[in-house]
Parts: sequence; C-alpha cells; structure tokens
Amino acid sequence: MARKITDACVSCGACESACPVGAISMGDDHMQIDAGACIDCGACEGTCPTGAIEAE
Repeated sequence: MARKITDACVSCGACESACPVGAISMGDDHMQIDAGACIDCGACEGTCPTGAIEAE
C-alpha cells in the first residue's frame, strides 16, 4: 500500500529528496506520490514538517 500526501502539504520538497525510489514530485497543488512507484518504506513521512504524509 502506498503513502499519500494530503492538502496539509506546503510543497517544501523535503519528502522528495527523502524518497529512495524517486516516487515523489511536484503536482498541481502540492507534492504527490506515484502510487505505482512507492515502495511504502515510510522514509518520506518522517521528513514532512506538517505531517501531510500518511498511509493510504
């Protein structure tokens, strides 16, 4: 199961650099996770200053 980024995201990019498989990129409104590429390792979740990343 992949992680998802909620509307609490402030697009700081911290999660993008933490992702070991490059599954995170800038979307239309905020950062987004490619569910097909996400390995659900959770590395991104701890880097988010607003707690916007959660398990789907």
